[in-house]
Amino acid sequence: MTDIPPPAVAPPVPGRVGVLLINLGTPDTADARGLRVYLREFLSDARVIENQGLFWKLLLNGVILRVRPRRRARDYRRIWNAERDESPLKTVTRSQAEKLAAAIDDAHVVVDWAMRYGNPSIGSRLAALKAQGCERILAVPLYPQYSAATTATVCDELFRVLMTMRAQPALRIAPPYYDDPVYIEALARSLEQGLAKLAFAPDVILASFHGMPRDYVDKGDPYAGHCAETARLLRARLGYDETKLVVTFQSRFGPAEWLKPYTDATVARLAREGVKNIAVITPGFAADCLETLEEIAVENARIFRRKGGVGFAAIPCLNDGEEGMDVIRQLVMRELQGWI
Repeated sequence: MTDIPPPAVAPPVPGRVGVLLINLGTPDTADARGLRVYLREFLSDARVIENQGLFWKLLLNGVILRVRPRRRARDYRRIWNAERDESPLKTVTRSQAEKLAAAIDDAHVVVDWAMRYGNPSIGSRLAALKAQGCERILAVPLYPQYSAATTATVCDELFRVLMTMRAQPALRIAPPYYDDPVYIEALARSLEQGLAKLAFAPDVILASFHGMPRDYVDKGDPYAGHCAETARLLRARLGYDETKLVVTFQSRFGPAEWLKPYTDATVARLAREGVKNIAVITPGFAADCLETLEEIAVENARIFRRKGGVGFAAIPCLNDGEEGMDVIRQLVMRELQGWI
């Protein structure tokens, strides 16, 4: 009797691949209540405020969450996207995800976006990617320079969510890209294009990074070194020295010493010393947000002019422009190798 071969078995259809762009976060509403909810989540993270002891909890709940939300809500309302009723950070991050999906143009790949604090949450978007058949997920923290208070807390949350899942997807996390040649070139081109539009030539350009308590760096956080390397590479690309492109740190909070020099103090000093025109870039931010649109473009511009300065320009972040999307696309395609 002739053996009958077994019926052919179709190979399993591979699962889809998810890409999740993740930025820091934003309140859902530009009012005191929305800010209170957002700040409570943000400032209760032990990666952000490492000493979460009784004194901090009393200060947070008894003072900060009673006073700060009202003031910050006013700042948010000045930059709020009224048409969409959301912050610019949310608008830009959504657009980055949509443009990335269009650039990849592969039905096998699903692109989504999330915020570490606020909405859409990392947990909700991981669940959405799983529901769409994603068995492998690339998480992309949109922080060029690594720090425990940004990149690491994204990783913490990703793995906290995975701990609740019986059937977990495979997970990759994109590394920081502070020294990536495509990122450095994008910063340089963005700066050159921004300067070409100005009615003045800046005497000094500040590269303002988000600040961090000095103590965090002393304990081993590589953030300050990453910022310094980004600035070094950008100077080399542009042909600037350290007097033309000056590194500063913004957004300090509380009485502790943070990384120096401080942006606001440097802006004031330059004006007092007779510098009339400056421009500020913010290489650590992948999208414009409160810290760039309000703190730099409004608050620091006011400080500079009050101290005698004249021309002040805040150069936009890379955002979802051509240069910014080149950075995100090449980072994602590199990290997806072997999956697609």
